Amino acid sequence: MRRVVVLGSTGSIGTQALDVIRRSPDRFEIVGLSAGSNAELLAAQAREFGVAHTALGADEAAQLVRDVDADVVLNGITGSAGLGPTLAVLEAGCTLALANKESLIVGGDLVTRLAAPGQIVPVDSEHSAIAQALRAGSTSEVRRLVVTASGGPFRGRTRSELAHVTPAEALRHPNFSMGRVITTNSATLVNKGLEVIEAHLLFGVPYDAIDVVVHPQQMIHSMVEFRDGSTIAQAGPPRMLVPIALGLSWPERLPDVDVPIDWSAAQTWEFAPLDDEAFPAVALARQVGEAGGALPAVYNAANEQAVDAFHEGRIRFVDIVDTVRAVVEAHEEPAELTLETLAWAEREARLAADQRIAGSR
Repeated sequence: MRRVVVLGSTGSIGTQALDVIRRSPDRFEIVGLSAGSNAELLAAQAREFGVAHTALGADEAAQLVRDVDADVVLNGITGSAGLGPTLAVLEAGCTLALANKESLIVGGDLVTRLAAPGQIVPVDSEHSAIAQALRAGSTSEVRRLVVTASGGPFRGRTRSELAHVTPAEALRHPNFSMGRVITTNSATLVNKGLEVIEAHLLFGVPYDAIDVVVHPQQMIHSMVEFRDGSTIAQAGPPRMLVPIALGLSWPERLPDVDVPIDWSAAQTWEFAPLDDEAFPAVALARQVGEAGGALPAVYNAANEQAVDAFHEGRIRFVDIVDTVRAVVEAHEEPAELTLETLAWAEREARLAADQRIAGSR
């Protein structure tokens, strides 16, 4: 039986993880839970699962990880606040089921240097798909990774058409129900840019060998193309249950986690190239990732400020990535990359984004 801590247990990933655990009581024991602010739901979850150790906020979550004896910690915290808990998990020697991509992207080398081989199991559906496909061959045999994207609610629109979209429209993701920041990031394709950086950090594949393809149905979650010309694709319904379950049980598969695709039903799957002119976030993320250092943290922090400003009616949809680009281009890299200098770079990026947004009104 695996002893599990779920960080961000009241959010979308966390509640689905509890559903998976609820259906496999003989496989998992929850020994810790944390939430950002929903103390009432956290308390109810703790009562249901008989959990004595709970925490509110990222700092308390990191301490919770240090205090309990766990085999697997699922980090479902939203945003760069998850970095401290991610580092705590790796230091504790637990398996990290990582749904909080921002902590890996922001932490970069700080995280990858600390992680033992195989210690991080990706929970993002795209990276879980790649990890599954890589079981068919070694990383040295990979020609390229193909990360799929739904294209968001504005797929097919030009940049000029995107100038007038509303916050309500940006929150209408075609396949998933997620929080405000992640859903908006999916609409701008910032989320896909972050996933390209994440793929590089997780699998060690060069940026020029990581492609993004638009696949609106999201039935294929990502693909690995090998040097012999073979492509291994991982397919399943556009839901998170299988990636979450694999994060908890890796490398074993739990039975009956989700309903498989009905191959007897007629269906059409589409694939199209990404429009970098209308959605420049992925190309910018590649530049940021290749530069490394604190730039991924700057990219992420500036984006979070811009997303808030968009939903508050202070900037247009297309101004989100324009703001991020301006902040990235003005960034001055610290002499040494540490947890403290990363925090400084994030603060400076948020301030620079706020100043640019205020000046654009």
